[in-house]
Amino acid sequence: MELHILEHSLKVASIAKEGIQICTHGLIKLAFLPSKTRCKFFSLTETPEDYTIIVDEEGFKELPESDHLSVAEATWLALNVVSGGGSSSSSQPIGVTKIAKSVIAPLADHNISVFMLSTYQTDFILVRERDLPMVMHTLSSEFTLLRVVNGETVAANSLGVTNGFVKPKMVQRPIIHPLSSPSNMFCVTSLDPDTLPSVATLLMDVMFYSSGMKEPGGASEDSELIRFFSFSLIEGYISLVMDEQTTRRFPNNVLFTSASGELWKMVRIGGQPLGFDECGIVAQISEPLATADIPAYYISTFKFDHALVPEENIQSVIGALRTNESTGQ
Repeated sequence: MELHILEHSLKVASIAKEGIQICTHGLIKLAFLPSKTRCKFFSLTETPEDYTIIVDEEGFKELPESDHLSVAEATWLALNVVSGGGSSSSSQPIGVTKIAKSVIAPLADHNISVFMLSTYQTDFILVRERDLPMVMHTLSSEFTLLRVVNGETVAANSLGVTNGFVKPKMVQRPIIHPLSSPSNMFCVTSLDPDTLPSVATLLMDVMFYSSGMKEPGGASEDSELIRFFSFSLIEGYISLVMDEQTTRRFPNNVLFTSASGELWKMVRIGGQPLGFDECGIVAQISEPLATADIPAYYISTFKFDHALVPEENIQSVIGALRTNESTGQ
């Protein structure tokens, strides 16, 4: 398999809920008017806590300076596993569990922190730019390493990590952060960029103005729901993650769906904000899922992590993760 190192230099940022109006103009431009910017990589994810933005340096220029905008230290690079060649965005989704043991675990074993963004099309593994030499050295035995330069894929040169590197012993990774599973069911979908203008008003409402809306239902039911919405526009491909209730607001035949119409349940990782320095959080979740052969999308945000698993697997997933959690106590 090939591991592509994309050419985008990325920033990861958080916008406070109370400050979103300051950034709305720039975010609308990035999401709906990409021809007006030179941005090629943009993702916005809303959680109950904040909005997480992943954006390349050109796109970052569209965001105003503000006390409500917090930017993670370091520049990040996106890696993408491609099986059988082809461009990263048009390849079939591999799923974080399919790369858990070949990518996620080895990076954790070498104390390399990752930030994950799964989309409808593929999975992006973000690593700090300064960690790239170690990343390449760690993964070079399992993958053909290729770098995207000016849109062309070329062989990635060694970045000077010397031989004699000692492979660390595999260690058990007990889950050390609290887990929760909200009652929402989620859809992972996409739409044709040509249809984006026809639903732009609706998408803007979902992104920026719907956080206070309550769906019909009892109070106890509401308390178990979570506000989560993710929009990505990466190299011309759109990805959307939203709960089932939100998808019903869209016209028929606009959103792509799988043949099975699959719904996903969420496992949320973290009781306190996780930060960016701890290694192995994604591995703690993805390795047990890989062992159980359960597919998953994984979306890291500024404060917490989120895994999406097929609805029918949620109980076995929670059971497997709880078992792994108890072994660390």
